[in-house]
Amino acid sequence: QVQLVESGGGLVQTGGSLRLSCAASGAPASIYTMAWYRQAPGKQREWVGRITNVGRTDYMDSVKGRFTISRDNSKATVMVYLQMNSLKAEDTGVYYCNSDLRGGTFPWGQGTQVIVSS
Repeated sequence: QVQLVESGGGLVQTGGSLRLSCAASGAPASIYTMAWYRQAPGKQREWVGRITNVGRTDYMDSVKGRFTISRDNSKATVMVYLQMNSLKAEDTGVYYCNSDLRGGTFPWGQGTQVIVSS
């Protein structure tokens, strides 16, 4: 079973940047397509983007050109990163990583809070 721990969130001003990290340990996490999700206050969790096990990425339209997902499969604990630039107020939310399959098949981590202030 894969365990997920997200980190790197915080408070940032509009236009700023943050880099989120996700540590995926247990099972062969390196073979999975991983995704980032976010949940804004009062809204449902939404898919942000994904990265395949060989590094191909896709993003939701509103973050294209601003967010970049990368991963490091070199160790037993797979690291998945989300570089967020030119942040907007609408990017505020709790960010999670999980598998890209069926909206996330592993137990959810605690997420990491991102607050973008204007």
